[in-house]
Amino acid sequence: MKHIILIAAGVLALSTSGFAQAPADLEIALLAAPANLRDGATVIKWKPDFTYDTLRKGTNRLVCMDRSGQPGQPAFISECTSIGNLDRLAQNMKFETEPDRAKRQAALDAAEANGTRVKPEYGSVWYHVMGASREMARNHMTIAVPGATTQSTGLADNPKMGGVWIMNAGTSTAHLMTPGE
Repeated sequence: MKHIILIAAGVLALSTSGFAQAPADLEIALLAAPANLRDGATVIKWKPDFTYDTLRKGTNRLVCMDRSGQPGQPAFISECTSIGNLDRLAQNMKFETEPDRAKRQAALDAAEANGTRVKPEYGSVWYHVMGASREMARNHMTIAVPGATTQSTGLADNPKMGGVWIMNAGTSTAHLMTPGE
């Protein structure tokens, strides 16, 4: 009987500590989420093999995560985007494990050229809160428009004109940059 009580107490202690950590994990992951989408967002945690665990199932298409300290990322980063971009994110994370910037860019360019680069969901928003620390973090938002060009959108492909512009025009990485973010 004593053994059963000890085992039950141990299980309870472990499950309680797991619940105690969950709100902090959710809080950081959801920092980048817009207030009107936060309550319905899915929250995930990436694993080293580029798969993920779902910490909270959402009711809308927004998925949020804490990517702090991952390869190629700032020390602090909360990221949210469309659930349709998870394959793109997994592929990005694989590329980001290459520490040599030139080799990483060559691999990205090759995937772009041979058509294996996963495209983000057109029109999906990428929300970030990122920086050297949580206290130094800033907001940043982009909108994915894979393949978009100045000709197809009428938007500039550089920031010189002011206003929204397309970065990486004509590629699967093309996205709208929003000034002031």
